[in-house]
Amino acid sequence: MKKVIVIGNGMVGYKFCEKLHKADQNSRFSISVYGEEHLPAYDRVHLSEYFTKQSADSLLLASKEWYEEKNIELITGTMVTRIDRENKKIVTHKGTEAHYDILVLATGSVPFVPTISGTDKKGVFVYRTIEDLENIIQFGKEVKSAAVLGGGLLGLEAAKAAFDMGLETHVIEFASRLIPRQLDANGARVLQHELEKLGLTIHLNKSTREISGNGRLDALTFTDNSKLDVDMLIISCGIRPRDELAQKSGLKTGERGGVIVNDLMQTSDPHIFAIGEVALHNNMIYGLVAPGYEMADVVVKQLAGEDKKEFNGFDMSTKLKLIGVEVASFGDALAESSPHRPIIWQDALSGIYKRINISEDGSQLLGGMLVGDAGDYNQLLQITKNNLTLPPNPEDLILGKRAETDAHEGISLPDNAQVCSCEDISKGDIVEAIKAGGLEKLEQVKAVTKACTGCGACTPMVKDIMNDCHKAMGKTVKQTICEHFSYTRQELLDIIKVKKIKSYDDLLNAYGKGDGCEVCKPVIASILASTWNELIVNQDTIQDTNDRFLANIQKGGSYSVVPRIPGGEITPDKLIVIGMVAKKYELYTKITGGQRIDLFGARVDQLPDIWEELINAGFESGHAYGKALRTVKSCVGSSWCRYGLHDSVSFAIRVEERYRGLRAPHKLKSAVSGCRRECAEAQSKDFGIIATEIGWNLYVCGNGGANPQHAVLLAGDLDDETCIKYIDRFLMLYIKTAEPLNRTATWLNKLPGGIDYLKDVVINDSLGIAKQLEQEMQFMIDTYKCEWKEVVNNPSLRARFKHFVNSEETDSNLHYEVVRDQKVPAAWG
Repeated sequence: MKKVIVIGNGMVGYKFCEKLHKADQNSRFSISVYGEEHLPAYDRVHLSEYFTKQSADSLLLASKEWYEEKNIELITGTMVTRIDRENKKIVTHKGTEAHYDILVLATGSVPFVPTISGTDKKGVFVYRTIEDLENIIQFGKEVKSAAVLGGGLLGLEAAKAAFDMGLETHVIEFASRLIPRQLDANGARVLQHELEKLGLTIHLNKSTREISGNGRLDALTFTDNSKLDVDMLIISCGIRPRDELAQKSGLKTGERGGVIVNDLMQTSDPHIFAIGEVALHNNMIYGLVAPGYEMADVVVKQLAGEDKKEFNGFDMSTKLKLIGVEVASFGDALAESSPHRPIIWQDALSGIYKRINISEDGSQLLGGMLVGDAGDYNQLLQITKNNLTLPPNPEDLILGKRAETDAHEGISLPDNAQVCSCEDISKGDIVEAIKAGGLEKLEQVKAVTKACTGCGACTPMVKDIMNDCHKAMGKTVKQTICEHFSYTRQELLDIIKVKKIKSYDDLLNAYGKGDGCEVCKPVIASILASTWNELIVNQDTIQDTNDRFLANIQKGGSYSVVPRIPGGEITPDKLIVIGMVAKKYELYTKITGGQRIDLFGARVDQLPDIWEELINAGFESGHAYGKALRTVKSCVGSSWCRYGLHDSVSFAIRVEERYRGLRAPHKLKSAVSGCRRECAEAQSKDFGIIATEIGWNLYVCGNGGANPQHAVLLAGDLDDETCIKYIDRFLMLYIKTAEPLNRTATWLNKLPGGIDYLKDVVINDSLGIAKQLEQEMQFMIDTYKCEWKEVVNNPSLRARFKHFVNSEETDSNLHYEVVRDQKVPAAWG
């Protein structure tokens, strides 16, 4: 039996052990793995989750019992200090020795700490291990501000941790843009804008000269002589391979670090392999987990005597969520290696930037990047990697569905397409596993194939492949919301209604499992609000900042105040009140496209006082912060316009006051136009009403935004009451059956039978539920309460609107400047 010793029990070391045990069917190998930390291997990819769960067990890749069951000797809390290559043995810091036949170096890397004066001061941390995070958490309780040195992927992960701790957070980047290896200047600018809107401060082109303080950090001084006062510093400037052990033993290493390996991952000693972040392959250190897993597989296949496999580089495509902002890059993202023509689409208002690089002849997708909306990442990655045929108009890949065509229509992955790069799993592997094992749930597919268990970026595509496979097998596909509930959104809504469940915890205890997640919690909060019409702020599990404080958080950390102005109609007295409130609290004032007046720049502690004045003047919440009815826009109609056919203002006010506060899977917008000139733009709304000579035309399922889609005609020439009745039915059907966060346009696109089916249900009552839908809507109308009025009149709810739970201090970090005689957040950077 050959003795295999693995030095390093990180993610790659663990994966090597797992793969070798699985391949060692004849028990030819004895495996020992040494780790310096006291814990077994844990998931560093999702390390930031420790800040919310603060549980190391939830991050473990395998328990100590797993190693025992597999007859793998796990030695934790032990550092290997010497390799005796001549006698093929290792020596630990405890003086123990062990002989090997095969040695695998999986020592990983350490954070790179620049040579800056003061890095040894109290309050300076690196971001690498659970121990690092525990130290950051403890120190963070004593301070108010933090800076992160490094604006790359790891730096922004560290910034998220500081931000989630409630600290004023600064990101300091030497380069001229954030994550320069993944994004171009425009994409980085959009990302920076979105992060600054959340309250982070970004400092670009900054080189730190000194970390000052009398034994404890109090400021950073930059080479341009500027200074930043800060209480804590997290250094995240990249990694350096841990190759000191290899160097001492005489193995060949690179000039800038890393153990030199060939395509078989062999070092200069044929009995020693190196994998993961310590391995230098073709002058490249790979800082992602997927290449490390691939390297582990290369070594295992050699040892197991299988077909020889070589490591020939690795695609560094990645998809992440950085402080709530989706970012992805794939293929040749910056188009640095080949001639190309870029196609770029940007929506500055929504914070979305998309770029794809097409070959000069238009036949091939070379790569690209996505900021703000990475929903198409998996599809675009597969098109790139498998050189699939592009649609006639390649721009459709990022513009989405236009007219009657779908950009992805006809694009089908071949069976050999690699879906999970972390585990090298192809589409064919997944399909074969589903068919052979009768797998019905995503968790089963994960367990059998190991897909989705690395970085997790392939999860949406694996789920799509599973659903397609089930459909091809004649099975019914069920869209459960997450692993904690084996139910669809519609089924959960029915359970909540029938069982009269009023809280998330009661639903989880009775019909779910585990502790829940960031997917199911807001979905359940929305369903509860849509069912019982109770105050959203009374739901303990709600995670959305906007709903928690009944206001949209804005750039710089201030909040907006948006009172409802039904139909856009407002009296002079109410206009005066808005002006007085805006002047008193120094709020930026803007008339919006939805015919309302938005007030920006309020501190969170000011919100109840501002709303008290507005409530007393007859205003109510405009729900600009919620997945609810926003506005019903109107033209002036027959009251003033010489072309007007009906009183669109009065009807718009009636519609808005009827559906105000109605919670739904996504936001709802409406409009009423007094004639076919369509000045209220009703056909771009979730439901729009247009006057005809004898009544109203009702249009449904339109929306603007990133993927605009015209509404379609549901019914024509309706009288007032019939129009209202159809809207009641339509909205309640949407609320009951839509998937989470699907706008009405997306819902209709997915609805079997499309608009014809919708007409049949709403108009012809083909399902026999019309009366029920109308009654449910009437319940929502009868139980409506203005959320802000309830908060204003409830001392315990008002008490929640403070910056600090243990102090009456206000946020001194909000900074503004004056533009056109109004204050706006201070200029970025």
